[in-house]
Amino acid sequence: MTSGITVAALAVALASCSSTAAQSESTEYLVFYADGAQDAATAAIRRAGATPVSTDTKLGYVIAKGGDELADTLDADPSIAGVTTDREIGRKAGFAAFPDARALESGGGGEPLARRQWDMRMIGADQAAKTAPGTKEVLVGILDTGVDGKHPDIAPNFNAELSRNFVTDRPTDASGETLDGPCEHEGCKDPVDEDDDGHGTHVASTIGSPVNGLGVAGVAPGVQLVSLRTGQDSGYFFLKPSLDALTYAADIGVDVVNMSYYIDPWLFNCAHNKSDSKKQRQEQRAIVTGMQRAIDYARKRGVTIVSALGNGSTDLGKPKIDSSSPNLPKGKERTRHIDNSCLNVPAESDGVISVSAVGPSGRKAVYSDYGTEQTDLAAPGGDALDGKGESATRSILAAAPEAALRREGKIDKNGKPTTSEVVRQGGAYYQYLDGTSMASPHVAGVAAILVSRFGKPGKGGLQLDPATVERLLYATATKTACPAPRRYVYNVYGDKQTHLCEGGKSDNGFYGHGIVNALKAATVKP
Repeated sequence: MTSGITVAALAVALASCSSTAAQSESTEYLVFYADGAQDAATAAIRRAGATPVSTDTKLGYVIAKGGDELADTLDADPSIAGVTTDREIGRKAGFAAFPDARALESGGGGEPLARRQWDMRMIGADQAAKTAPGTKEVLVGILDTGVDGKHPDIAPNFNAELSRNFVTDRPTDASGETLDGPCEHEGCKDPVDEDDDGHGTHVASTIGSPVNGLGVAGVAPGVQLVSLRTGQDSGYFFLKPSLDALTYAADIGVDVVNMSYYIDPWLFNCAHNKSDSKKQRQEQRAIVTGMQRAIDYARKRGVTIVSALGNGSTDLGKPKIDSSSPNLPKGKERTRHIDNSCLNVPAESDGVISVSAVGPSGRKAVYSDYGTEQTDLAAPGGDALDGKGESATRSILAAAPEAALRREGKIDKNGKPTTSEVVRQGGAYYQYLDGTSMASPHVAGVAAILVSRFGKPGKGGLQLDPATVERLLYATATKTACPAPRRYVYNVYGDKQTHLCEGGKSDNGFYGHGIVNALKAATVKP
């Protein structure tokens, strides 16, 4: 059984889960067992009156069907590491752009829209592509809402044969409210080259849009893009597709994956918070355990994992209050007192390169999370408020699916953009977006350049130890010191927000080891 796990966005609870006893008996759980305890855990599941359905030995969990009390019943069993329903675990970390006009357009040459790509100039990607564009022997996996593989600024680099869709559309959620809307394809299964949301297409474009004279170019315009869809049309992510996707990426030889989303229903996952029920603690343990096992599985097989840090304007190293969890079912949020033992996943999972966002001035974006233990690198993510007034062109421009824009009313029936957030070029569409979701693919693209330069022949083409990729990313990053004063004050529509930057120039809570640098990565010696 193939499995894998990702991160950017969260999904909806199992449709089969309901308040009636008959329905709750058919609730599907992922029961993670302790090391070497598969048989004991299976026996414990049966003793609890549940039915084991299948086992994933790669990541160490049993899929079981049982009632609402299963997690509580298994709570004290030493063979059990965590229990969760197959429900939404992540929400994409994108941040909507503000409509505006033509600020920050600069330069000439290159792709037709290159003058709008301040982000590529900031990290030297426009220059790096001349000598180190990446190679087709490198596979970059986009764990997201899908990728519009027919977009003319993605199609030349899109590998449809290896791409997979691990989700099935859900028209409504468990309460009957609209989730993904009507199914568009037989079996509610979208093709691997569709993206009804646009988030994944934007991420893929930043990583690897080709140099073809059409619109924009990505950080690594020569690599192959593999869509590993884990997000619903609505932008939510279920746990099981995420597990399947990351494991699949490892098994086929994907070199780098990008995860631009965070884990729900818990903003912070606390294994031992006394204010949570036994079932809730088991769910949080399962999320932490399952994600970590999938990450470990992938890294051991040569996958470098890059994640968005999050858009909560929060010091992740000093959390005190979580008032937004659990965010499902809706209306069940409550205030919890938490500490640093509670993890934001996958940003705080071991082995993940977590990325904060900066605006065009180089300051940490106001929305970006931060923390001395959490921030590994920084990259352009856009910040519409980074300057006088607000401007969409301080955001990140990348490819957008026409169908998604049309559905959102951002282009009219004649194909004309209705907002300056959207750009039409040569019959194709592009969109400005902000977020750490937009920052992390810059790092994924630079990682792909490094694998292209230093990788050795292996599964899928080339392979390079993720530890080596990480070391080179940090070594080539532009070291960026904390602002002076360290307590940086943001002006957000007249309100003041203060974020404290701690650490030295070589490693701090705002920028980590520095702002990623594609040009240095293209020229560094091993």
